[in-house]
Amino acid sequence: MAVVRPPKTQRPAASGLFLFQHRNPLEHIRLLIGWDDREAVGSHVFLQSVIEKCSLPIDVTILTPKILKGLGIGTDGSNNFSKARFAGPFIYGFKGYSIFMDGADMLALVDLKDLWMQRDIWSAVQVVKHDYIPRNKRKYIGTALESKNESYPRKQWSSLILWNNNYYGHRVLTPEFVNEQPGNYLHRFSWIPDDRIGSLDKGWNYLVDEDNQAKATKIAHYTNGLPGFEHYRNSEHSAEWKQAWCNMNEGLQYPIHSER
Repeated sequence: MAVVRPPKTQRPAASGLFLFQHRNPLEHIRLLIGWDDREAVGSHVFLQSVIEKCSLPIDVTILTPKILKGLGIGTDGSNNFSKARFAGPFIYGFKGYSIFMDGADMLALVDLKDLWMQRDIWSAVQVVKHDYIPRNKRKYIGTALESKNESYPRKQWSSLILWNNNYYGHRVLTPEFVNEQPGNYLHRFSWIPDDRIGSLDKGWNYLVDEDNQAKATKIAHYTNGLPGFEHYRNSEHSAEWKQAWCNMNEGLQYPIHSER
């Protein structure tokens, strides 16, 4: 299938005018997050952190297995939603803006409103443009998710995406198209000209225990493994993750075990 791209145009000089700084104060954030049954606790803790920090209403869509089955999108990575994230513009009808976040291995340390206000009309997507080589050869050590931790161009760019769903070029991203494309095509945003891939501050996708990161963390990304996994229990920002887990269980008066 041929990739459709809009005519190349020049970015307006007064780019500041194209940031959303004066919007409806109660405008809803549209948040799309990943889900994997093997690290379900991570998604719950992440949502707890968002609830605690965010000052805007949030509409959350979770890429659960049933939703992925309905979309007909498989996976080619270490988690179930490695390709489905690119169906975000389709899910939202190619209209408005949305945020995709891995979610399952992340923690919000600041208000997502501050990220939402970074929307730029010119950019097709906005991402943290990481440039690093992973410290560790394997990730998710000691879990059902354990796998090689490979290095490749634009690694982790797609783990947090501020989508401009209105961008015409995204209309190729039907479920069928997404499912057919190789992972490297999707994760490198190959259907988008480089000048339409906007940048976000590194703090918005802080890769825990990796090199070349921001000094201030806004979103902690436990890309090697959750603090809930034994091997990573004392990783950077593990205290904040554990506190969110405790807050999530507030009101629980006794340990509960499955009776299945």
